[in-house]
Amino acid sequence: MKRTFTIFLLFLIATGTSLAQGTSGESAKYEYRYLIDMPTAGLLEKGFVGIMSDILPSGVMIEYMEVGVFKSMSFGISYGGANIIGRGRIDWYKWPGINVRVRILNETTTLPALTAGFDSQGKGEYFKDEARYSIKSPGFFAAASKNFELWGFLALHATVNYSLENKDGDNFVNFSGGVEKTIGSDVSIVLEYNFALNDNNGNFGSGNGYLNTGLRWSIGNGFTLEFDLRDLLQNGKANPNSADRGLRIEYIQSIF
Repeated sequence: MKRTFTIFLLFLIATGTSLAQGTSGESAKYEYRYLIDMPTAGLLEKGFVGIMSDILPSGVMIEYMEVGVFKSMSFGISYGGANIIGRGRIDWYKWPGINVRVRILNETTTLPALTAGFDSQGKGEYFKDEARYSIKSPGFFAAASKNFELWGFLALHATVNYSLENKDGDNFVNFSGGVEKTIGSDVSIVLEYNFALNDNNGNFGSGNGYLNTGLRWSIGNGFTLEFDLRDLLQNGKANPNSADRGLRIEYIQSIF
């Protein structure tokens, strides 16, 4: 597995060019639509397709495909499961995820970009009895993003969401905030905090919220590689003694 990933990574680097960037660094060519788990106001341009893989603990793998349908709208689907990487039976998710985004306001000198949408894809294992993922899907959301020039670029993000995974009785409106800081032309550091107001009185969250961080690297030719650390505050009750490590691979390409 390690050898296969190393060969894949070297291939991406070898085929990338400095003129074709991904979604990180000062020279980023495309908007990113998530920090780590929280949606941003980013939107996939019309005529572009994005393919993304999330590789998470417990053998979880989630595959995404998103298409820029109109100038101010994108549509995506996703699907995955637990124990895909590992041994034994694969525990597939019950339903595919759906992601729809509409840009309401473009960013200006004084105003942030504003996007509204719906995203039904959660993260981690899916628990059928509770009808929810380990990390709840955003559900209906609105996100605002604003970029500033500061030794490169500094972007601030805020999201409000209402998840439909509320069988556990936690059905509050939720808030998230985050930041991205570019480091040179190809690399960005991202940090987000999910208040988890809709996930703090059951068997999953303990009330601390989810603090996540990641390192994102544009390797060129539309590819972005990201390494994430989730739940630094050890909010999740299923694994309270350590943060989760995750890997994300993203590719964006014009379909024309």
